[in-house]
Amino acid sequence: MDSMNGNKSSLVCHDPQSYGHDAWHPGNLMETPTSLFFMQVSLIAILSHLVDACLKPLGQSSLVSQIMGGLLVGPSMTGHQKLLSKFFFPERGMLVLDTFAHFSLVFFYFLWSLKMDFATTLRTEKRPIIIGLSVFFSTVSIPTGLAFAFKKYLSMDDSLSRSLPFIAISQSLTVFTSIAVLLTDLKLLNTDIGRTTLSAAMSADVIGFSLTVLIFLALQSNGDIPLMGYHILSIIILFIFIIFVIRPIILWTLKSSDGDSVNELCLICIILSLLLSALLSEVIGQHMSVGPIILGLAIPEGPPLGTTLIGKMETVCFAFLYPVYLAITGLSTDIFKIDMKSLWIVIVIVVLSFLIKIGAVMLPGYFYKISMKECLVIGFIMNGRGVAEITLYSLWFRKKIMSQQEFSLMVISILFTNVALTPLIKCFYDPSKQYQTGRRCSIQQIGRDSELRVMFCIHNIENMPTILNLLEASYASRESMVAVIALVLVELIGRSRPILVAHQPHDTLPSMSSDSNHIDNALRQYSQQNHGYASVQSFTSVSTFDTMHDDICRIALDGRANILILPFHKRWEIDGTIDTTNRSTHTMNIKVLERAPCSVGILIDRGILRGSSSLLTARSIFYVSVLFIGGADDVEALAYSSRMARHECVNVTVVRFLQFGEENSKDRKHDSDLIDEYRYCNAGNYRFEIVDEVVKDGIEMSTCIKRLVDYFDLVMVGKEHTECAMLQGHDQWSKCPELGVIGDMLASQDFDTKASVLVVQHQRLRGRFLKHTFTSWPNQRDQLIHDVPMHEMSSSQCTISMDKF
Repeated sequence: MDSMNGNKSSLVCHDPQSYGHDAWHPGNLMETPTSLFFMQVSLIAILSHLVDACLKPLGQSSLVSQIMGGLLVGPSMTGHQKLLSKFFFPERGMLVLDTFAHFSLVFFYFLWSLKMDFATTLRTEKRPIIIGLSVFFSTVSIPTGLAFAFKKYLSMDDSLSRSLPFIAISQSLTVFTSIAVLLTDLKLLNTDIGRTTLSAAMSADVIGFSLTVLIFLALQSNGDIPLMGYHILSIIILFIFIIFVIRPIILWTLKSSDGDSVNELCLICIILSLLLSALLSEVIGQHMSVGPIILGLAIPEGPPLGTTLIGKMETVCFAFLYPVYLAITGLSTDIFKIDMKSLWIVIVIVVLSFLIKIGAVMLPGYFYKISMKECLVIGFIMNGRGVAEITLYSLWFRKKIMSQQEFSLMVISILFTNVALTPLIKCFYDPSKQYQTGRRCSIQQIGRDSELRVMFCIHNIENMPTILNLLEASYASRESMVAVIALVLVELIGRSRPILVAHQPHDTLPSMSSDSNHIDNALRQYSQQNHGYASVQSFTSVSTFDTMHDDICRIALDGRANILILPFHKRWEIDGTIDTTNRSTHTMNIKVLERAPCSVGILIDRGILRGSSSLLTARSIFYVSVLFIGGADDVEALAYSSRMARHECVNVTVVRFLQFGEENSKDRKHDSDLIDEYRYCNAGNYRFEIVDEVVKDGIEMSTCIKRLVDYFDLVMVGKEHTECAMLQGHDQWSKCPELGVIGDMLASQDFDTKASVLVVQHQRLRGRFLKHTFTSWPNQRDQLIHDVPMHEMSSSQCTISMDKF
């Protein structure tokens, strides 16, 4: 057996009559191949996850922890003790483990190629393509030339001299999968830098993959040009077979499926095709990953097929199979075989290539007016290494281009490069800073007759009835127009590249979401009903929930939104019970509240309970209540409701809660002056009413709220309030702190009401912008500043990079 533990061949004999031992018979239980294999895989999985749990607080990627798991049990650490090595990882068990690891590679490359979207890459702007080409050609020429110079002028052992040019060439690779995994771990997929880097990596990867295949073919042919031609022809035939035979069969089985589901026959056909493509790759003398990569690219990414495949295979592949392969890489790494002189030569090549990549990004970045700081961060990310590079080094190790010394050197270089990249990137780039702004843009700050810019996030069609009622109540008129920014949120499944699509006014939303056309029609109907006084701009964000807040905040900032409305993470059944709770949406809402560049409202939609008719079509009276206790958030809700009161079909009742015995307090007088101003602005408007409720404590206030809310279709309340005795103790029972004390009470399943709730948070300024003066409407009031302090601040400029359909 030619194992990855060295280039020496080991003869391993298995006794077909030996079945090992068990708990009831004496002897070594590990003599049975199956028992040994299960023990090895279990040990690798446990160690990898333990190391990952330890390194995750430090922000390290999963690749680092999984290689470290292998190093722990390999010859570099505990495996250096021969007794432990022979017990846990004897030579006779490596063949099965190695075969299993390469089997996992087939699924890994298939899934990542399935996620790749080359159609979108072809529509990519010129900038990332130029960056990708610059990085590739710079790192393939300079380090390779240096490697040949080292061979000529420096003394080194024969194995390093033979492999040094290959090591230098490998530094030019910028593999899409490695960069995508790194960006996912860093949660930077949705940022401008993440999108630019991913597109640049895909451009460089096309050339790099082609170069790798050509090098492999040259090695296989041993300089025989006709034989190399046959190899190239065999790859072309394999490509044609997959595209024109296997792909049509898969699509035919998909058409026989019912609706958007994928039937079992189609899944079986794909798995068989995957194994067949890997087999055919081996038959024609190529690496087993070539066929699965072509097959993954041939299958349509996204829903329904790509989404289903990812959903069924991703967890097993990335949580179980993938770590085993990386751990075996660590097992094959032996730092005791590394010579110090060879170490320094390789370090020079690797470090120089690292710096050249950064410089190759800065050169085109200068002409495209990308800041040096952003170029530096893109350069760091482009230096990310991953499983593709490890696969290449393993292949060269097996082909004896590298000895175990060079293989160990390159694995250690990948490990240390990734360890260093995470803190470097986080030090130089904080994506949340791009949303920070010093411009006051809340509803309080805009003039009474100014345009109101409202942004809505939409998960599905069920959000639309209440959203449309809220939009119509916002009162679009000739004097006071409404600009609606609608962002449809679609979870990223079956793709590796997040998409932000800006739709043209007469476009239909793409079929990324099954409800797309219904949402589009509803928004157009709203615009048409308001006779040109309301404009609608639609976007679609296809992203993971971990990074979706980036798109939301970027669009809110670029669109100059005054308020951003988010759906609550719980959904009600018609009988009043909670149907579903989406934890991912909950986390996303919290991130938006922390970073939003404008006011934020969380909409708790109970429209299904009330069954109220549409304000757009029925023109029925829409009853709105504002629960006012005091504070900037309550004032923002009051400002929004004051605008609604101008609508002929909207009745607004402001319920002001007053603490008994605090008539002469400073806050009471301040709030009274403010309430009087809004009362004055709505003088003569019978649809706007202010009611005072004097309460002694929180229990009396809760009782009063329960008595009132069911008379209204919508209840508005601020998230945070002026500190007072009637709120004390309520926060101890809070289940959703992001809603505040009153909002959490109204959202509780125990609170028997059919009214929808809008919890409003006034715009928070951060960092140095806290020093800016605060201007409110109707008057200037510095006292209303209600911001969350932060220690750092940067420019508020933000440019949206997106695909246009």
